[in-house]
Amino acid sequence: MQILLVGYHLAKSYYRLCPCVNRNIRWKPIRYNLLRWMMQAQICCMKHIIWGKGVKRMSSQFDYGIFGGDLRQVYMTEAFLQKGCKVAVYGLAKTVTHENCSTVLTLHDLFERSSVLIGPIPMTRDQITITANNEASDLTIAHVAYLLKSHHILIGGNIPAPLLELCNSKQIPFYDLMLDEVITIKNAIATAEGTIMEAIASSDRNLHDSNCLVLGYGRCAKVLAQKLKGLDARVTVAARSKKALADAEAAGHGTVLIENLKCILPSFVFIFNTIPAPILDRDCLELVDPSVTIIDIASAPGGVDFNYAKSHDINAKLCLGLPGKIAARASANILVTEILAYLKREK
Repeated sequence: MQILLVGYHLAKSYYRLCPCVNRNIRWKPIRYNLLRWMMQAQICCMKHIIWGKGVKRMSSQFDYGIFGGDLRQVYMTEAFLQKGCKVAVYGLAKTVTHENCSTVLTLHDLFERSSVLIGPIPMTRDQITITANNEASDLTIAHVAYLLKSHHILIGGNIPAPLLELCNSKQIPFYDLMLDEVITIKNAIATAEGTIMEAIASSDRNLHDSNCLVLGYGRCAKVLAQKLKGLDARVTVAARSKKALADAEAAGHGTVLIENLKCILPSFVFIFNTIPAPILDRDCLELVDPSVTIIDIASAPGGVDFNYAKSHDINAKLCLGLPGKIAARASANILVTEILAYLKREK
């Protein structure tokens, strides 16, 4: 509508400023052609603005807008650039230099110039700020919610409930990377390798021939137990589900029900928790071997009473976001592949 109004005022000014032309019959063809050109220009511009049933939708300058995160977002940017895409970035962990990559000044710029928006994994850790390695004041969940429009597509990991509700109410497409089974399974490899790396770095023991306890038997725990067994560790799996324990037993691991955990805790020198619930509380930690190494990879706040562990010199460590720390490039390639597959399905 603004363009139409501009055209109207230009035409009005033309007649006002050129009365002699209006009275001269010889200028009518020129006047007519000028007005026709102005109207065609208006229509052409409107075609770029009007999308669907009267919904304003600006054409994007960039194929993707990537914000926040860790090295995974940096390598995702590079992967998209290698595919010939144009990418706008904001708040990345590292500068990306490329002719088709633009580092914008604000989150608002990113959302204005891109329609496919890719955030970090997880999108937030505190439900307030966007996960990032910098402290940009506009990297907040509230600001993302304010900037989201109907022509956007929001992509990220563990998208918080307020953003999901907003997307549903405004019919904004979204893709939660951590709800994709393919990504979760492939990421379990990097998580397991990173967990083992943390255990080795945090202990003065070998994993070989050591008693290792894996709490839980989900996707990550299965891969972790398998890789520990490959290092000749003696692996026991603790879970609540009898089916999960049957699967673990079939894979060659020892098994125990969670409810019977306290009976065997003192015998382990490595404990790996994958259950996002209070499992190793004070009562359990009182029973562990004094030289134990506990690696917790469950979602924050984890399943360990870290306050008690710290006050009693128990070696316990919460390790989150391992794929982004120890296998960022491999994880980024997985994410890019699945994002492209999702966008292809949504066309």
